[in-house]
Amino acid sequence: MRPQALKHLVDDAPRVMVVDGSKLVRKLIADVLQRELPAVDVVGCASIEEARRALEAGPVNLVTTSLTLSDGDGLALARLVRETAGQAYVPVIVVSGDAQQHLEQRRFTEYVTDYFDKALGHEALATFIRGYVQPETIPGATILYVEDSRVVAEATKRMLERQSLRVLHVMTAEEAFALLTAESLGRSSHRIDLVLTDVTLKGELSGLDVVERVRVDFGYGKRRLPVLVMTGDGNPLNQSGLLQAGANDLVQKPIEERLLVTKVLFQLRLARLNDRPVVR
Repeated sequence: MRPQALKHLVDDAPRVMVVDGSKLVRKLIADVLQRELPAVDVVGCASIEEARRALEAGPVNLVTTSLTLSDGDGLALARLVRETAGQAYVPVIVVSGDAQQHLEQRRFTEYVTDYFDKALGHEALATFIRGYVQPETIPGATILYVEDSRVVAEATKRMLERQSLRVLHVMTAEEAFALLTAESLGRSSHRIDLVLTDVTLKGELSGLDVVERVRVDFGYGKRRLPVLVMTGDGNPLNQSGLLQAGANDLVQKPIEERLLVTKVLFQLRLARLNDRPVVR
């Protein structure tokens, strides 16, 4: 059974954008989505330009796109979604009969979250999308949490532990590096699945240093070890610097439980896609 604390994540109606040149395909996908998720708001678009206007009208929770569109391709659309303000971390799913070939030949870019083989059918696609817009927890996943305020740490730990996540809390970046080093040397009894760090920490090192060390010194990519940074700094340049350094996403402070849990579960699921058997 899904933890009760996760229930409020699905109370708000999800807004899903379906981009495909075929009106029939858009209708078929919309029909099964609305049957699977009665409250869903499906926005159908035939082209990148239509999708651009829809994104300007308001945020979406997920985007599906075909590879071929009248004014470009699905990869260009994925990039557009990433570059649109407020849409940087929305899941973008490519739906195509050629998805497996593109994946094997590494034609997909960092802008694409996942792929789906349309040969599996629209019913299967609706089930697939449900996994994103109604996120399931991953019991036992381990979060390395860096926060120098015990009061904030206790409150945040409770939010995560309600989702059956294991939280390793440390006060400093140096302690975090020690745990990561132990894991990299095979001296740890567990695998760290995600790093959650405050941007401001006591001492000489900050959350930015944590991001840079994880990406450069430890050599972990975004899929292998996601890093979420909590920040109360609304300066777009500072936020951009954290993302350019390798942070997967930012969590604004004060922490909103719904948003924190959604982001954590999404990054955990995304990281585990590498271990998922390929569907043929």
